[in-house]
Formats: sequence, C-alpha cells, structure tokens
Amino acid sequence: MSNIVAIVGRPNVGKSTFFNRLIKRREAIVDAVSGVTRDRHYGKSDWNGVEFSLIDTGGYVKGSDDVFEAEIDKQVELAIDEADAIIFMVDVESGVTGMDEDVATLLRKVKKPVFLVVNKVDNAKRAEDAVEFYSLGLGDYFTIASINGSGTGDLLDALVEALPEKEHVEEDELPRFAVVGRPNAGKSSFINALIGEDRYIVTDIAGTTRDSIDTKYNRFGFEFNLVDTAGIRRKSKVKDDLEFYSVMRSVRAIEHCDVCLLVMDATRGFDGQVQNIFWLAERNRKGIVILVNKWDLVEKDNKSTNQYEKIIRKEIEPFTDVPIVFISVLNKQRIFKAIETAVEVYNNRTKKIKTSVLNEVLLPIIEHNPPPAYKGKFVKIKYIMQLPTPQPQFAFFCNLPQYVREPYKRFLENKLREHFDFKGVPVSVYMRKK
Repeated sequence: MSNIVAIVGRPNVGKSTFFNRLIKRREAIVDAVSGVTRDRHYGKSDWNGVEFSLIDTGGYVKGSDDVFEAEIDKQVELAIDEADAIIFMVDVESGVTGMDEDVATLLRKVKKPVFLVVNKVDNAKRAEDAVEFYSLGLGDYFTIASINGSGTGDLLDALVEALPEKEHVEEDELPRFAVVGRPNAGKSSFINALIGEDRYIVTDIAGTTRDSIDTKYNRFGFEFNLVDTAGIRRKSKVKDDLEFYSVMRSVRAIEHCDVCLLVMDATRGFDGQVQNIFWLAERNRKGIVILVNKWDLVEKDNKSTNQYEKIIRKEIEPFTDVPIVFISVLNKQRIFKAIETAVEVYNNRTKKIKTSVLNEVLLPIIEHNPPPAYKGKFVKIKYIMQLPTPQPQFAFFCNLPQYVREPYKRFLENKLREHFDFKGVPVSVYMRKK
C-alpha cells in the first residue's frame, strides 16, 4: 500500500511541472508501459526506495478566478482528508498572495506532514525573497526550481522521512474486487443489491485503507472481498461532482485490489471522469469489468447495446478486450452476471501458461509474421516465457530487442489474447536479449 502525497496550491505556481518531474523520473526507470497516460494528474514516484502515489490537484480546477478560490479550498480540504502528506506550493515571483494565505489557514490546523515549497527559486536573490513565506505560519520552507529540479532532492529526503510507516496488515489471501466509479453512478446500491439478496456474507472488516469497508462475500462457490469506495466517509464539505474527489477516492481502492468493477451511469455516458478511473486501473495493471448501470433508463432499440459498446471500446483503445455488462441495480438485472464476469477476469489475471505451450502456439505464428526489419536488421524471436508476476507479463527472447517497435508488440499481445483468453486484463509484453 503506498502512501498518497497531494500537491496543492493556487494556479500557475508550477505544481504540474514539479509533478511531471517526479513521475517522469520514475516512469523512465520503471514503466515500460506503452500508450499515453491519459490521466495526467496521478502517478507513482519513489525516492530512496520508498514508493508513493502522487496527486496533482492543479489539473482538477477549471473556471474563473472566483470559482478557483472555492474549488481550491475544496481540494485542499480533500487532500487534507485523504492524503498522507501534503506539498503546498507557492511561487517566489508573485510572493505571498491572498489565496496562499487562505490555503495556509486550512493547512495550519492539519496533523499530517505539510511541506511548504517555494518554487522558481533559481538564484541567490530569489532565495532571499523567499523569506517572506515565513509569514504563512507554516514554519520552515524548501526552495526549489521545478523547471530544472534544483532543490527537489532535499525536499524528497524530508518527504519520505515523514511519510507514515504503512503497517503491514496480515492480508487474507482472498481476491479483492473494488467497486469504483464517479459519484452517484450506483456503486452503493450495487453492493447493497448483492448483499441484500443473498445472505452469504461472512463479515464486514474495516479494510487496510483506513476507511474503505471490505465485505467478505461468498457466491458461486467463490469467496472474495468486496471493497466499497462509495460509502467510505461522508465528506461534509466536498461537492459530489468534484472530479478530483472520485479519483482521489479510487486511487487507494484500485492500488489495493485485483479486479475493478467500474460502475458507470448509462444516462451520462463514458465521460472524462469515468475514463480517468479506467486508465488508473489499467496503469496499475488490474483486471477491469465495466458495468453500465441504469440501463433500464435508456431508450432502446434492438441495436442499442452494440452501439453503446462500440462507443466505449473506441474510447478505451488500444485496450479493448474488456468485458462490458449492462446492468440495472434498481431492477436487479444482471448484477450476478457482473460478479461472475469479475470472477472470470480474476481467473484470467492469475492464469499461468506453460512455457512449452506458449512456444508451441506462438513460435509458428511469429515465423509466419516476423517483426519487420528495422534499419536493415532482422529480429529473430527464439523463445517465450511468462514472468512470475501477479498479472500476465511475457518475455520474448530475441537477438535485437531494441528493434522491436510498438505495433509489433501489440500484434504479439493480440495473439496472446486470441489463444489464451486474457479478457479484462492488461497484458505486458517485454522484449529481452537472448
């Protein structure tokens, strides 16, 4: 379970530049995941071997200046509630502003580690100017220049030092299914419908995340933990439509589950916020089932489901091999089908394929369709194996791994899906030197 660090502050102080700097460094090292990251405001980073999730609140505020102030206050309150540590960024060029003072007022009451970071300090004169930020009453500050990274080392040393130790909770080995989605999509009703109809519940255990409730659930001879992100805690001041809120909520649940049941409202469509949560799950390499709820409210003809599915699949390219189940929680339509599908996806995610079978099936295909020559060099793939990871990852051993391009990796991934059924699960393909 990684800690969550939120970056807060008014617009244009350099939050996003700083955020990109931290996650790029991390992604350059670790992430060989193809495709663009669609949600630009959530990422993972690590420093001195301590991993944490980073949320840049800046990307979630839209609107004019007066709207900004209200939104920023909401976000800061949310970050205070949900994050384990907070980076409050200010800008030496404009000095202390009224909005900075508002944010500082909220942060002074906080019991969590708060780091005041003065950005754009790239010379001695500016370092002197930074002294005025003592007036915010948050104690010592860090000076950085996020554009070239100077000063970020000291800040990160202090940050990882202050992050709370995540106590290692005895995991019970049951699969974890997280119910995620934007507010009011019907997550709680979905869980209530499952539980109400069916008395196989074993216990309600407060989860390892300090606030999500796990429900042990047993059906079809299959036992699992159901994680509800909906009723986590009533937030008195947060407006339910805040995009940031759903993402913040979903982060913990997604990082800590095996399969995400993404509940969306059929009448609202597969909008930006639902997409954010989808890519969050994909980037964490989790199993995904999309549940289109309130299907009973949609005007239908005999082609409706197909058309609706097409629209969703278009949005989730290239990862289109995802089950989509049309449900109505209100009418209890297909809610068990949803769970059965989640169980199938879980099985696909934990599937292990024998090396001999992999090579038998795929080598002839590769021989017929070898990777295109690149710069006059021919790539020969000799051998394939599945890596011993919690989710499906495959290593293709060849003479020149660096010359295999993305489209060919996607071709290999499609062949794996075609022959071995990885529906609902992100599959990673790596080229390795023989």
